[in-house]
Amino acid sequence: MKRVLMIFGMTMLMGCSSAYYNTMEKFGVHKRDIMVDRVEEARDSQKAAEKQFSSALEQFKSVVAVDGGNIEPVYKKLNGEYEDSKAAAQQIRDRIGSVETVSKALFKEWEAELKQYSSGDLRRESQRKLNTTKSQYQRLIAAMKKTESRLDPVLTAMNDQVLYLKHNLNARAIQSMRQEVVKIDKDVDILLAAMRASIAEADAFIREIKD
Repeated sequence: MKRVLMIFGMTMLMGCSSAYYNTMEKFGVHKRDIMVDRVEEARDSQKAAEKQFSSALEQFKSVVAVDGGNIEPVYKKLNGEYEDSKAAAQQIRDRIGSVETVSKALFKEWEAELKQYSSGDLRRESQRKLNTTKSQYQRLIAAMKKTESRLDPVLTAMNDQVLYLKHNLNARAIQSMRQEVVKIDKDVDILLAAMRASIAEADAFIREIKD
């Protein structure tokens, strides 16, 4: 399915989402399949970001142990980690947005199709499954949004320190970072905990929706 998504991914850029979904359905890829794929991508982006933010934190911690010498390489290394973390955060935001888009379309379609049943038993069973899926989705998106809300405090703190170091390339600037790195450490721990919870929710959602 991912191969089909890659081939026809440009459809979404050239037209509206409904046109994209209609095109995908012609190839046997339904909104449910797309939703699972996008949840997997959102989960994977958080796994990658977990590694990136952990790496960035370690770099910030190691910097405060620097006593002197040429500070320029230190600045470049931290700035690189900050830029990579910012890119990872943006990918998380993009992936969450894509999950929200397809879920809205899926649930709207599902609701409309309930009216098409002639069998009351089948309609009720489909309604029950819809309600269960919606409930699972709400837990998932809440966990993802919590991760998203934890990104900016970390990025802001990192950016502050990188900017300060940029304009004060000396040992004194390194010394002044020590207290702030403690705060960054705490913020990153909170972010990583949110990511792990979100990843677990994504795994649970994927298992349930594939049943």
